[in-house]
Amino acid sequence: MPVSADIKGQLQISKHFLKTSIRFSILDCQSPPRVSERVNHRQSVRLGRTVKLPCPVEGDPPPLIMWTKDGRNIHSGWTRFRVLQHALRIKEVETDDAGTYICKATNGFGSVNINYTIIVIDDSSSRNGAGTATSDSEHTPELAGKLVRPRFTQPAKMRKRVIARPVGSSVRLKCTASGNPRPDIVWLKDNRPLMDEEGGTGGEGKKKRWTLSLKNLTPEHSGKYTCHVSNRAGEINATYKVEVIQRTNSKPILTGTHPVNTTVDYGGTTSFQCKVRSDVKPVIQWLKRVEPGDENKFNSTIEVGDHRFVVLPTGEVWSRPDGSYLNKLLITRAKEEDAGMYICLGANTMGYSFRSAYLTVLPDRKPQPNTIPTATSSSLPWPVIIGIPAGVAFILGTALLWFCQSKPCPTVPPQPANGDKDCLSYEDYIAHQQLLLSQGGTGLAPKVYPKIYTDIHTHTHSHVDGKVHQHQHIHYQC
Repeated sequence: MPVSADIKGQLQISKHFLKTSIRFSILDCQSPPRVSERVNHRQSVRLGRTVKLPCPVEGDPPPLIMWTKDGRNIHSGWTRFRVLQHALRIKEVETDDAGTYICKATNGFGSVNINYTIIVIDDSSSRNGAGTATSDSEHTPELAGKLVRPRFTQPAKMRKRVIARPVGSSVRLKCTASGNPRPDIVWLKDNRPLMDEEGGTGGEGKKKRWTLSLKNLTPEHSGKYTCHVSNRAGEINATYKVEVIQRTNSKPILTGTHPVNTTVDYGGTTSFQCKVRSDVKPVIQWLKRVEPGDENKFNSTIEVGDHRFVVLPTGEVWSRPDGSYLNKLLITRAKEEDAGMYICLGANTMGYSFRSAYLTVLPDRKPQPNTIPTATSSSLPWPVIIGIPAGVAFILGTALLWFCQSKPCPTVPPQPANGDKDCLSYEDYIAHQQLLLSQGGTGLAPKVYPKIYTDIHTHTHSHVDGKVHQHQHIHYQC
């Protein structure tokens, strides 16, 4: 039908335009990297400070960022340099860090570069620049000003004075200082001036005025290094002790006395520590011996000798200045099941070493919570608990007995004398009740109760003349 064909053609045209628009929309979303913010391409930073170079780029897909300095790629081996997500950070800036830095951002649709020029400012040299430019004589205007004796400008970075490094590694010794006039620095090793070419056999040494770098260390580099800083106003010194550790390619050695036997209160916190010396970073692992009968409490155990052990979670391994490695096992909220033998195991590719220690957990000194009835009974002594109910029962019984005894007997009309004027006999009571019923009067006379016998006993009396007399006592009450 013509209408159906027309509608079908319109639908095909619509689909075509829809696909085309979707394709162009996707292409519109994808774009080459572009700079999203303005940056300052010229950066000035003082010697020893930290500088951060931003790289504000965006694109779809997100671009890959690379940094270069004077044409060389910056990688993880540059220890003072760190490439962040959108920036480059440089710590402890040195004079050699001055130069041209480029941030290059690339994706599948293009690339963009952001260039920086870093200028490193030395405070001491800038302070004395005017004087040195006018004259080289001793009587320059700069020298005519106030003299300032040298001082170290970064003492926090000089606290570590004893440095241990393995053979083949490197070390940097800092003595950044300032003063007026600009101070001079001289490096000495074991009290002898250190020449530029001196660095030990097979080693490499380089002086950058305030920093001495020793690379590819050998045992000959071991010694005391002193920086002597002086000007006309005075002088200062700082000494570093460098120890180069010879690699022995042996299994780890547990140094010191740790771990040691430890005692902890129930619920307290304690720790074991393990110090391992190794040429390379070792693997330090803590194990706990599984007591007999407790094997089913753990998912997996390992067998060492005649005992089974469970592997415990291990924290970070810290590197110490003396070339050793330290690890700690922390035990919190100690319980009885935490007591037992612990083993510190240090291993590398050459073998392993271990040492054991025992943990003792003291009993819980807090009293166990009791149930409510027990707590109530423990608050009162048992004689009181028994005596109170008995006393109450005795008082109630006495009162009831007194009430019964003090109750008067009911009066009745006069009866024939039968020796008992106070109460009626049972037979008289029945006859009296039948009389009242026959007369139809229920309230004509007071109600009379029969006597109730409570005790009958016989007494026997012996007289002086030998006669024996017996009689009975019959006790009853109304």
